[in-house]
Amino acid sequence: MSKPIPGLGEMQLPFETTLLVRDHCLCLHVQRAARALARRFDEALRPLDLTNGQFSLLMSLNRPRPPSLGPVAELLAMDRTTLTAALKPLQRRGLLAVTVDPKDRRSRLLILTQDGRALLASAMPIWQRTHEAIDALLPDTDPARFRQDLRALS
Repeated sequence: MSKPIPGLGEMQLPFETTLLVRDHCLCLHVQRAARALARRFDEALRPLDLTNGQFSLLMSLNRPRPPSLGPVAELLAMDRTTLTAALKPLQRRGLLAVTVDPKDRRSRLLILTQDGRALLASAMPIWQRTHEAIDALLPDTDPARFRQDLRALS
């Protein structure tokens, strides 16, 4: 048992517990991997002045009918306030438009503009190459199964 540090009381965890959490915590490992993946995609999409989050947001609008905020927020695992803030720079760039839903005037529809569609078309080859490079880093992993497992956790 480790000795108590003066002023911190008797309740202390041994350093071995820290190592156990470091080596086994799924949350820690998924967060680290998510940050590393985000940096990789951010760097790849930088020439288009696009972040991976913006790419995902724009891609979530690429639908036959414009979605409202709720389904997009749910897909991206964001609250509506965070989504609204993330929309603003893309709206200023003319990549999307926010309009009143004619069926429910309280609701807003998110419409991908022609400029937004063109940017997504330019981003897709970058996204595909980046994904292929990441899949190559995981030669012993079935990428489809890995994505399925991650979806099961979300």
